Amino acid sequence: MSRLPWFGIVLVLPVLVWGIFGPLLYPHDPTAMNLLSPHKPPAWLPGGQGAFLLGTDQFGRDVLSQLIAGARPALIVSFCGVALAAAIGIPAGLAAGYFGGWTDNLVMRLVDVKMSIPSILLTLLIGGAIGGGLTTVLVSIVLIFWADYARVVRSQALTLRDADYVALARVANCSDLRILATHVFPNILPTAIILMTLQLGRALIVEASITFIGLGIQAPAAAWRLMIADGRGLISSDWWIPTFPGLCITITVLGANILGDWLRDRLDPRLIEI
Repeated sequence: MSRLPWFGIVLVLPVLVWGIFGPLLYPHDPTAMNLLSPHKPPAWLPGGQGAFLLGTDQFGRDVLSQLIAGARPALIVSFCGVALAAAIGIPAGLAAGYFGGWTDNLVMRLVDVKMSIPSILLTLLIGGAIGGGLTTVLVSIVLIFWADYARVVRSQALTLRDADYVALARVANCSDLRILATHVFPNILPTAIILMTLQLGRALIVEASITFIGLGIQAPAAAWRLMIADGRGLISSDWWIPTFPGLCITITVLGANILGDWLRDRLDPRLIEI
């Protein structure tokens, strides 16, 4: 049995704790402005205060509290977006690979259309149609990621539909739905889980990018990329405002990728390219 990826777990665990128990961990109200303490550096620097461990922003809001508050929307968007994309892409890929014919042509032409549109342009179109906010982020992640599932699952289904046990199931007069549910899907599931795990980090980057351009989570809600956008003009004087949320994004994505690589090695020792 492979050893657990402790480094990846250590990187991701704080963010999971923040996302689940965030309101219980806030040192201060993350949205409360304190005009008496703006631009405070981290506590270990000259001028810092022990009450604000990672300093405050230009409005006097506690940076640590904002980081903790920003973990929850990041996790919700990542997990929900990836799950919804899988819920669309996996059935589409199964149908395309198993049935072939016009079903395969339809699904793959839709995949080609999606692949031909840059992700940022797709996000701008969605934002222009429904406005900014959490819904825009979720819809964007789903439309960006579903095609990956469809392509990967289709390739697996094309191989499995000609397997001997599938042929025997047809001889036994099993319906196509039953064959897909009991013989094809269980063999595709490990690959789908690997892809979902690897896409968690990508989803976080997409969410951060959408928020950065103003179409994602809106102020006064706390979001890591919103903190970066607000503090990018202060990098020379108040470096801690954009730096700490940037580190949170980097560490979380790195940890998710390490866990995804470990899971791939466990579930797919042949290292199938996906």
